[in-house]
Amino acid sequence: MKTSNPVLARLGQAAERERSAGYAPTGPYGQPGYPQQYPTEAGYPVAPPTVAPMTLDDVVVKTVTLLGILGVSAAAAWVLVPDALVGVAWMGAAIVGLVLGLIISFSRMANPALVVTYAVVEGVFVGMVSKAFESLYDGIVLQAVVATFGVFFLMAMLYKAKVIRATPKFVKGMIAVMAGLFAVMLINLVFALFGVNTGLRDGSPLAIGFSLVCIVVASLSFVLSFKEVEDGVRMGLPQRYSWVAAFGILVSLVWLYLEVLRLLSYFQGDD
Repeated sequence: MKTSNPVLARLGQAAERERSAGYAPTGPYGQPGYPQQYPTEAGYPVAPPTVAPMTLDDVVVKTVTLLGILGVSAAAAWVLVPDALVGVAWMGAAIVGLVLGLIISFSRMANPALVVTYAVVEGVFVGMVSKAFESLYDGIVLQAVVATFGVFFLMAMLYKAKVIRATPKFVKGMIAVMAGLFAVMLINLVFALFGVNTGLRDGSPLAIGFSLVCIVVASLSFVLSFKEVEDGVRMGLPQRYSWVAAFGILVSLVWLYLEVLRLLSYFQGDD
């Protein structure tokens, strides 16, 4: 099964590679006959048979840990970075975070230290963006945080209750929508660099509609993440990949938070 999240898709690919190389996890996580859904690739590091399999609890603990690190980093940046340097810190953290994110996404090894470093850097980025918005709209950050986690837990419950399922058609549709959405964002960024206003981020009705679309897609992306984690646990991925799974969920949470923050700002007025 394909996914729009390259980080979590790599989890399933790793499991298939390791199994094809002779890795056979025991217990409830390694079930014989589970259908092959991912292509194999020579050269991927093989986990020894003694490696403990990843569990859902592992992913939950790692996700909470990364969120805690991000929160502490964001709070520290908010307090310690002078107002005059907010823009510089925001841009620097955005660039470093992007580079780290790409390295983690396309690396063949799960590197907990690198994932933790990403959470720290992303915390600086989120802290600076949040500080900028809060300076303009009092109370907006708390509203965005509550809304973000509310949506996350709602999607988790809907997935658990099987109200929303990651069917092949759903996955293909999400891939197409997200690819188109990110293409539009990239084009909008290029135009913005040249001083051209496309109307997608200026508080206009078009901007509000675009933000709503982004929020809906970001929310649905959790379904793909949950499915990938579920498959990874069932396939018996090595425990270290729980860090990679947590990283993927963290990325989606930050994306949703930023989109919610932006949408709320459109309705805050000029005070």
